[in-house]
This record gives sequence, C-alpha cells and structure tokens, in this order.
Amino acid sequence: MKPSDLNDLFIYDLANNHQGDIQHATKIIQEVGRVNAEAGVKGALKFQFRQLDTFIHPDYQNRMDIKFIKRFSETRLPMEVFHDFAKTAREAGLYAMCTPFDEESVDVICDMGLDIIKVASCSANDRPLLKKIASVNIPVIASTAGLRLDEIDWLVNYLESERVNFALMHCVAQYPTPNHLLQLNQIDLLRDRYRGIPIGWSTHEDQDNIAAIQIAYAKGARLFERHVGIPKPDASLNTYSSTPEQLERWLGAYQAAKEMVGAPGRPPASAAETSTLLELKRGIYVKRNVAKGETLSDADIFFAMPVQEGQLTSEFWSAGLIADRNYSANEALAKELAEHDESDEECVYQIMLQVQGLLNIANVRINSDAEIEISHHYGLRRFREFGAVIITCINRSYAKKLVIQLPRQKHPYHFHKRKEETFQLLHGDMEIVKDGFPTQLVPGDTFIVEPDSWHKFHTLEGAIVEEVSTTHYNDDSFYQDPKISELSRDDRKTKVDQWREYFRAKHAL
Repeated sequence: MKPSDLNDLFIYDLANNHQGDIQHATKIIQEVGRVNAEAGVKGALKFQFRQLDTFIHPDYQNRMDIKFIKRFSETRLPMEVFHDFAKTAREAGLYAMCTPFDEESVDVICDMGLDIIKVASCSANDRPLLKKIASVNIPVIASTAGLRLDEIDWLVNYLESERVNFALMHCVAQYPTPNHLLQLNQIDLLRDRYRGIPIGWSTHEDQDNIAAIQIAYAKGARLFERHVGIPKPDASLNTYSSTPEQLERWLGAYQAAKEMVGAPGRPPASAAETSTLLELKRGIYVKRNVAKGETLSDADIFFAMPVQEGQLTSEFWSAGLIADRNYSANEALAKELAEHDESDEECVYQIMLQVQGLLNIANVRINSDAEIEISHHYGLRRFREFGAVIITCINRSYAKKLVIQLPRQKHPYHFHKRKEETFQLLHGDMEIVKDGFPTQLVPGDTFIVEPDSWHKFHTLEGAIVEEVSTTHYNDDSFYQDPKISELSRDDRKTKVDQWREYFRAKHAL
C-alpha cells in the first residue's frame, strides 16, 4: 500500500462494540460493508487487540471496579475468531486493520496478514510499542490526541527515519467530544507542518453532527475514523458510535462536502459562468465618429453595458489601439482591435507571473536585489518546453541561486568547466541525469554536479531548486546541442531584474 493509498480511507472501528458476541460482531461488519459499498468509498474495518493476560497487571486481573478492565474483560473474544472477522470484512469489500496495544498483538496482526496498523493516541508515545510496529513493514495510521507538538514532531521523525508508510490523524480523546472541543483547526496545523504526509481525523463527536466531517474535509483531512456498532437488547450503543443508518448520513455529508469543495486546481470557467460575467461587464464604445487608421486615446472612448456581440471589453483596453474601420459615435469597438501576435514583452510577463505563482505556493521569498534571468535555449516561444528561470541571490567566491522550472519543462544537456554546484530540491519534483545516470529527487534531496559533468534535468509538476556553487561565470556553460552552442548568451537569456519594479514599469495600470 502506497502513502497515497491511505488518502480517502474510511476506518470503521469495531472496538468492543461486538459486546463479546461473535454473531453480533459479524452482523456489524456485514452492515458496515454494505453501507460502505453503497457509498462507493474505500473502507477498512478496524479491530483492537490487547493480550489481556499480560496487558493487565497480575494483581488487577478481574478487577471489575476499574472501568476499562471491566469493559475489556467482559467483551473478551478468542484471537482465532478475528481471522473469521477479517475474512468477513474482506468479503464485504473492506480492508482489515487493527490497533495493537502491546507488542504481542503486533505479532498477531502480522500472522493474520492484516493490511494496516493503527496507533492509538494513548500509544503514540509508547516507544517500545512503536519500535515493534515500525519493524514489521505494514502501513501505519497514528492518532495524536493529547500529544504536545514536540511529541508529534518526534513521532513523525521517528516513523520517517524508519521508512514507515504512515498517516497522521487529528483526534480528541473525549467520548463524545462536544463541538467546542473538536479543535478542527488542528487539521490545518498538521497539514502545514507535515507536508506530504496524509492527514486525517479520528472522530468522536455526537452522531447528529454531520457538519464536522464537512469542515474537516474542507480543511484538508483525507482519511476518517469512526466507531461503529449496532444496539443489542441487552447492551446499548454509546453516543460516539455510528449505527449503519448514522453511518450512511455521515458518508453522505462527506460526499456532499467533496462535491462542494471541488477540484484542487483552478478549472476553466463554465459556459454559464462566462455568459453571466459577460452580461455584467462593460464594453468599449467610441464617443465620436472615428476614421479607419486613427489612433485611439482615453478621450475617444467610454465604457458601458451591455456588451455587444463581438465587442471589445474594458479588460482589453489600452491607449494606442488603431481603428480597423470607420466607427460612428456611440458604436461598439470590435474585439479584433486587440488581436495581435504575442510580443516578447508579453511572453516574459506571462512567464514571470507563473514563476511568481510557483514561488507563492512554495512560500519562497527572494531578495529585492536578486538578478533574474529567463533561460530559453530554443527561444521564448518554446520556454514552456525547454528552459528555466534562474534567480541569482549572490555570486562571489561562492554563489547561491534559485533554479525554477514550470510543469513539464526540460533543461538540456550541458556542463561547466569551472563551476561545481550542489542542487537541493525545495519544492516539487525533479529528475537529474548526470553522465547518463538518472536520479529522482524529492524535496530535501541534494545532488552534486562536479565540473566537466554532463547534466540535464526536467520536472513533471514544477520545481524550485536551491543551487549552491563555486563562482558562476557567464562563459562557463557548454551545451550538447550545437544549435544552443551557436547562440550568444544574450540570445538565450532574458534579464528581468527586480521583478516588482519591472512589473510596475511595464505592466502596471
């Protein structure tokens, strides 16, 4: 199971709601499987394992005056029945997973071949248990209720250092959890602090609260856990566990939230939206009679609604447009007036807007006096295929640069005779090929390129790389493709120093 497979997972915690009754447990699993299948989501049935003979201190065995010892003892089932429960879960289309509370239970999970291990909040700093869990190479989902931030930091670093495939879950260990204690902003905190790790929410709120999962999803939670059960005549169901009917409403609320939240990227406007916006825009009209070939100024036009078919709208106005025909006073200007081939200046402007957007996403800031150049090996018009934006922060006996590539960009094979450089990927993805050998980088990875080493790189989703090197020299790049080598440096580079000032001077209104 890949890390991404933990996303969009719904965990149904059987816990002790089976009441120690095998038939009742089977009924719950089958009903949960039915609801999950009807909802069309990815689900996992979760057990809880405690080896009670050793988990409970010898002096406290059968102490029915202690709440949880009483609960666990009265609902105890032999381990072998969980083999059948796991089979029932899988037959119902569910993964089978388990929360172990002791090391022996981890061995049982491995023997049963369960798919995922859940770390309960009370065990999230149980180091002997975590060591055992990390050793068995099974995906892990860890809850974080009650942990300090430094404890979560330790947990994340430990699991990462052990190469564990894991997710984190926000959780509040109060049963049930009142609305004012749900602390759903913790989802934002976990998502921002531990980027790249799936973040979820283990819920214990009242069953009538279906807004909470919608808020959690909107905040970025992508896996969810819920206690499940069915009441018995001789045993009521606690208020934080879902019946199949309540589970249907909960999953329905999730699906509605997913529909309302929409795509993570910026989609094109719909035809209906475009039509409505056009009806609300202002068109450009001439104030006086205008002859073909006249140069139009602000004094010659006015903006008004409604927009006529084929009319130029206010967003495309700039003084200096040339009338394409004769116009009468109050007549709409044709949109063809603004049609022209993209200039180099406009091409640079669009490139830098996209680069600034990528820097904003990565929360990377640059110094105001940084030197910016667009490297376009086959011209500006092919920049989205080949090239990079290079920002020189400092160039002395050492140099620091940011190398930025937009999605699907490639940088051709080349080498440097004098410069040694080290790349560190800050954001996105990159594959570097050095002397024919490819290396895939993930954020944080470093890669050294020695002098005289042929290297090229490309990205699929976009990349921001920090380059630290010896002194950079403008005549120290040598390309494999003779077409690039024949170009002067000025022909394959465009300078855009001090972007804010550049934008203000050339593109501000």
